[in-house]
Amino acid sequence: MSTPASSNLRKLAAPATLLLAGAALAVTARALRRRPPIQLRDRVAVITGGSRGLGLLMARELAAEGARIAILARDPAELDLARRELAASGGQRALALPCDVGNEDEVRWAIDATAERFGRLDVLINNAGVIQVGPLEHMTVEDFEEAMRVHFWGPLYATLAALPHLRKRETARIVNISSIGGRIAIPHLVPYSASKFALVGLSDGLRSELAKEGIYVTTVCPGLMRTGSHVNARFKGKREEEFAWFAVTDSLPLTSMAGKRAARRILKACRYGEPTLTLTTQAKAAAIANTVAPNLVARLLELTARLLPGPSDDGDGEEARPGWQSTSRWVPSLLTRLADEAAVENNELRGAAVEYGGSGREAQKGEVS
Repeated sequence: MSTPASSNLRKLAAPATLLLAGAALAVTARALRRRPPIQLRDRVAVITGGSRGLGLLMARELAAEGARIAILARDPAELDLARRELAASGGQRALALPCDVGNEDEVRWAIDATAERFGRLDVLINNAGVIQVGPLEHMTVEDFEEAMRVHFWGPLYATLAALPHLRKRETARIVNISSIGGRIAIPHLVPYSASKFALVGLSDGLRSELAKEGIYVTTVCPGLMRTGSHVNARFKGKREEEFAWFAVTDSLPLTSMAGKRAARRILKACRYGEPTLTLTTQAKAAAIANTVAPNLVARLLELTARLLPGPSDDGDGEEARPGWQSTSRWVPSLLTRLADEAAVENNELRGAAVEYGGSGREAQKGEVS
C-alpha cells in the first residue's frame, strides 16, 4: 500500500535518476570521443584564410609548437607579411601560397605544393571566411553564392585535394571552422548562416565516413571571437548602424571570446580529434536552448530581427562596404577597443583599411580605394 511518504520519495527519485543517467551518459560520451592526442611538432598543416584573424592566430600557435605550416589566402601582400612574422617568431618552416579557396584548381595546386615542399600532409584547417551583414532586403543571389563558394565549396575542394595525402598518414586531422550561425540562423547574417549550415552538414558527414581511415574531422562552431575581423566584414543597408551593433557585440568581454584563447582551444580539439567543438558560453547556451526549446528560440530571434536596423530607404544600402568604411560615433570607440586592438594585432588593418580609426571619415565616404 502506497503512503504519502513513499509517493514523495518516488517523486524525488525520478528527477535524481534522470540527472544521474544524464551525467553517466555525458561521461561515457566524453570517454568515447577522446582519443590519444597527436603531437603537432613536425606535423604539416594547411590553414586556409591564414594571413589574418583567426587563421593567423592558429598559425602562430602551430609555429610555436614546431609544426610546419602553409597559410593560404587571396592577398599576396598580406600573406607575405604573415609569413615574415611567423618566420621571425620561430616559424621558419612557414609557406605562404596565394590561393582563392573558391577556385578548385588553385586549391588543388596549393595542397599539392605543400605536400611536395614538406613531403607530407597531416592537418587541414578550413578557416577561410566572408561575412555579409545586413537585412535580407539588401542581400542578393550573388551574396549567397559568394558565401557558399567560400564556406562550402572551398572546404570541399580543399578536403578532396588533401585526402590522397592525408590517407598516407597513420592518423590525420581535418578541422572545419563553421559558426554558431551554422547551428542557429542569425538575423541579418542569412547568407553567412546558410553557408555555415552547409559546412556543418559537410563536416559532420565527412567525420562519419573518414573515421574508419584514421582521419578525424572536427566541426568547430564558435560564437563571437575578438580576432579583429569586424573591420573587414561587409555591410549593407544602414551600414553605420549595422557595423555599430556588430562591432560592439564582437568586442565586449560579456559577448565575445579572446581570439588567442579560441585558437588554442581549437588546436586542442584538433590534437584529440574531437568530433565537435562549440566555443563561448553564450554559444553553448544558445545551442542547448535551440535543442530544448526551439520554438522559444525562434520567437526570440524574430524579436531580435525587429530590433536590428531596418533596410535603407535612400537607395544607398545596396553597395556592400567593409566595416572600416562604415565608422560612426560608436565605432571605433571605447566599446570596441578590444576588437580594434585585435584587428591591429592580427593583420586585419592593412592596405586602405589602415584608415579605420584615423582619417576614417574619408574612407567612409568612399574616397579611399
